[in-house]
Amino acid sequence: MPTALFVHNSFPAQYRHLAAALAARPGWRVFAFGSNTAQPLPGVTLLKYNFEPELHGAEGVHPFARRFNSECYRAEQLVYLSNAVRSSGVEPDIIYAHPGWGETLPLRTIFPQAKIVMFCEFYYRAHGADVGFDTEFPQFGMDGLVRIEMNNATMALSLLQADCGVAPTEWQRSVYPPEMHGKIKVIHDGIDVEGASPDPTAQLVLSGGAGTLRAGEKIITYVARNLEPYRGFHIFMRSLPEVLDAHRDARVLIVGGNDVSYGRRSVDGRSWREVFTTDLAGQLDMSRVFFLGPVPRKAFLKVLQVSAVHAYLTYPFVLSWSLLEAMSAGCLVVGSDTAPVREVISDGRTGLLTPFFSHRYLAQRMIQVLDNPRAFDGIRREARASVVRRYAVADCVQRQLALADDLLTLR
Repeated sequence: MPTALFVHNSFPAQYRHLAAALAARPGWRVFAFGSNTAQPLPGVTLLKYNFEPELHGAEGVHPFARRFNSECYRAEQLVYLSNAVRSSGVEPDIIYAHPGWGETLPLRTIFPQAKIVMFCEFYYRAHGADVGFDTEFPQFGMDGLVRIEMNNATMALSLLQADCGVAPTEWQRSVYPPEMHGKIKVIHDGIDVEGASPDPTAQLVLSGGAGTLRAGEKIITYVARNLEPYRGFHIFMRSLPEVLDAHRDARVLIVGGNDVSYGRRSVDGRSWREVFTTDLAGQLDMSRVFFLGPVPRKAFLKVLQVSAVHAYLTYPFVLSWSLLEAMSAGCLVVGSDTAPVREVISDGRTGLLTPFFSHRYLAQRMIQVLDNPRAFDGIRREARASVVRRYAVADCVQRQLALADDLLTLR
């Protein structure tokens, strides 16, 4: 009986579709290891480990090693959990694992016969990617740059021990050291192109009696996990006064939390939303700007379906699922001319590109779309077609399953 094991701090995360597909295969057993944030998935036996960061402080640990120290504590929990599972007679044939939190460190030692597929999301770089890209904000000193590179210790060791790695995009593979490229396949997690599809009748009811927005209206949309510079929130906000002045009937929907997912917090501790709305005080008609916060998936899809123009900006960093979902939903995306975005958007064919740092150019692009939305219908259609062709979840899962079958035939 073939057995698969998924290891991810917040399972199912990127493995939702693949884990479900393996669980649906006749005769397969599927297990998952995760922390207390992991969520169950039908057909998958989820086993959780307990990790309380406050109990594993970094006192006395060199600053360069603090991340690795935390990862080692998680790895210790995986040793206990893996040994218990193995003692019960479970020996995985194939393991899918994300190395981002340290859980991958003991896997090869405990399960020496298993095929291990490592998720290659991002390899930290002191130069040439996100770090140092945006000089508006405080930069790292030399010690900080060294620490960033040392954050790769677990990822490098884990990929060395793995049979292969999988990166969602070519750009994400490219940030790994060249000597690792041959070991990394490029297969995206997959986009639900049926759920994220155009709906010309879509309506979004705003809370608090703020009204109902409908597809076909002048609605500008922006989505991020959290509103922060890594996703160009500052550039987007600075573009809005000009756009809203040019189109007095346009409204703005902003989806995302007020925490920080990737970069640094503001120097005074305020949320980036507060920082940039304060900076724009008196310049922006806030009665037409709606901060929706994090929203359920159904509402998120409605936001995309009512959108007239969708802004997506990012540092050279991990590409968001939301960009591909926006394209799949038929959005006219104005995206930053950065390498991860260029991989999926061809300027003038599947979207429009804008220099990341130019809020004026972003504003002009969005005004251009709002002036004559129907003129861009061909781009919307081609954007969806490209996502269906390259990133549809059914096709991506089939490529993942084919990789699993190939690895298992080599046992």
